[in-house]
Amino acid sequence: MPGRIQAHGFLVVIRPDDFVIVQASENTHILSGIPVQELIGKRVDALLANTNVNGSSLLEIINVALRNRQPDSLNPYRLEINNEPANIILHVHDGALVLEFEPTDDLSNGFLLQQRVAQALADVQASRTMDELLNSAARKVKDLTGYDRVMIYRFSEDWHGHVVAEEKEDHLEPFLGLHYPASDIPRQARELYKINLVRCITDVNQESIPIYPVLYADRKKPFDLTHSVLRAVSPIHIEYLKNMGVQSSMSISLMYRGELWGLIACHHYSPRFIDYPTRMSAKFIAQLLSASLEFRKNEDDLAFWRQIRNQEQVLQEQMLRDWDIKKGLLDHPVTALDINSAIGVAVSLNGEVHTLGKTPSPEQVKDIIEWIKLTSTDTILQTSQLPNLMQGAETYREVASGLLVIELSRELDEYILWFKPERITQVDWAGNPDKPVTVDASGEARISPRKSFEKWTQEVRNQSEPWREVEIATALKLREDILQIINQKANHIRILNEQLRVAYEELDAFSYTVSHDLRTPLSSVKSYSEIILEEYSDELNDDVQDLLNKIIAASDRMTSLIRNILHYSRMGRTELNAQMLDMASMLTILREEIVATEKSRALQLIIKNTPPVYGDHTMVLQIFSNLLSNAVKYTRDKQPAIVIVDGIEHDREVTYSVQDNGIGIDMRQAGKMFELFKRLENAQDYEGSGVGLAILKRILGRHNGKVWFDSEPNRQTTFYVSFPKPVQSQ
Repeated sequence: MPGRIQAHGFLVVIRPDDFVIVQASENTHILSGIPVQELIGKRVDALLANTNVNGSSLLEIINVALRNRQPDSLNPYRLEINNEPANIILHVHDGALVLEFEPTDDLSNGFLLQQRVAQALADVQASRTMDELLNSAARKVKDLTGYDRVMIYRFSEDWHGHVVAEEKEDHLEPFLGLHYPASDIPRQARELYKINLVRCITDVNQESIPIYPVLYADRKKPFDLTHSVLRAVSPIHIEYLKNMGVQSSMSISLMYRGELWGLIACHHYSPRFIDYPTRMSAKFIAQLLSASLEFRKNEDDLAFWRQIRNQEQVLQEQMLRDWDIKKGLLDHPVTALDINSAIGVAVSLNGEVHTLGKTPSPEQVKDIIEWIKLTSTDTILQTSQLPNLMQGAETYREVASGLLVIELSRELDEYILWFKPERITQVDWAGNPDKPVTVDASGEARISPRKSFEKWTQEVRNQSEPWREVEIATALKLREDILQIINQKANHIRILNEQLRVAYEELDAFSYTVSHDLRTPLSSVKSYSEIILEEYSDELNDDVQDLLNKIIAASDRMTSLIRNILHYSRMGRTELNAQMLDMASMLTILREEIVATEKSRALQLIIKNTPPVYGDHTMVLQIFSNLLSNAVKYTRDKQPAIVIVDGIEHDREVTYSVQDNGIGIDMRQAGKMFELFKRLENAQDYEGSGVGLAILKRILGRHNGKVWFDSEPNRQTTFYVSFPKPVQSQ
């Protein structure tokens, strides 16, 4: 609530340079005995002239806070007001120092708080399951705060909430398992929960206190109370709590990878104040829970990742051994159903649809492919609610509410499709989730808080379990494996033949221009320089001779460059100059060049295993130069930036990975990565043309290799490139 605070405390805003009060809550006369209008413009020592804390005056407290780079890290500052213990909480914001005064409990309870927090840590570590973990955290927060009800409330992808743990007084009706609509906690409120991890409402029936004056200094707007612990709450939220019968509440944010995972929501059915140290102890328990959630989620993801990646490797070996994509995917004990949680898979190849498991009929699969071609240009597509997107898909929603697709060839209708079944759920809402709309006396419509919280059951259909990031990444890797095999088969030439003919004609014209139009004048420049140097050497001073020698050397370098360009332009038609390459030497030189140009950054470029690769030196060098340059570029904002290169030797191929901790890639846009001139949305602020990865993929195609990647936005990206071993070394 802009410009107002809760009534149990006091707020004062001062200028740090001269300690003059510029704003204060209207109830500060209780502290100073001076009307707030007269207090504005006075130094802060006029507020509490006789207030002391451990022998220090209020001015000394402020001086200590201002000398500290993070004054809020020293909160709370203990003092007495009218012989009663109190806390002062300080923070700096918008060029001002904010002082907030709150009552506090008995000063001797610090040891008890430490004991309870230590016990909470032990219980979290001892929890064996997710349910145990959540229930233990709810129980500890209730013991610590004394609220009537403590719930752990988890957000779903659509921001609806679900009560997943609860501790309450015996006489209260349980809320465990109930869902709450996203509109109960709107987007702007969720953004504040990411900034203020703890929010407390002491008494919903108390009138909030205005701040005087309304406008802050000369800025012609109210002071920003984003970081205030006393900030008043939206009247709509107060009305919402009253409708629930709640008179005081506290919420503590639960974070996962920087985003809001859920809340610890505390309710009390009479006014209740929780002092600052107790709130911070509850916050610490929430942070322990958040850290444990992330750790357990990472463990689960890693185990699932290892399982399906091993199966994907088996699929690749089966397809290579059979030299048949359909057989390798569907006709062995390990099938395309073993790389994700789908119940059915359809493979559309050579005009035929082959299915395994529970799937729509082949004709329905063809309808889905036509819908994909009309609605998406991406090479990979996923949804967990196909019946809501595609007309007619409701008829087979029992087996295909979830869809994951990789495109092999749009022209030939060649796709692989995985299906997940409909997950019919009975969602128990805390009242009808639709917000009522009322009309006030002026005739304006107003969204009102819900008044009913009785259990209201809704059946949700047409949806499946969502696809996990690792499932999408593995499907992308499988697509690269399949395309590698297709590229080795002669039937792929019939699609590319016309495109290649045009490209070759343009390439021949380019080669002719370079070899004739550039080489001739370049040879003249070199020849004339040599003639001058030879015929007039006695008349030329040393500086002129040195310049002529440099011209001759530069001409030689340009001639070599033209020769290399011509060689590269013909790479699609000529044999590669393939040999076993010393990757340790190549990568070390690249690292030295990159580190030398990035001296101003905290950059760690780590090279691990470097098995040799069989390939063309110039082209392989270009591949790794491109990958390392991208990794360094997209970690520009990381401190430190970490890039790790590692190689693994397999029976048939050598695979290298280049991992960074940069901006990451949304796997839902993965299909665009290797298309010419395509750039993702989160890379728009970084210099680039969208050509590098397309060229890299073409070079790997010439080597019968492949490239794929997996990524998590804002955490990491790992690109993989693989090179087949030469026949004689197998």
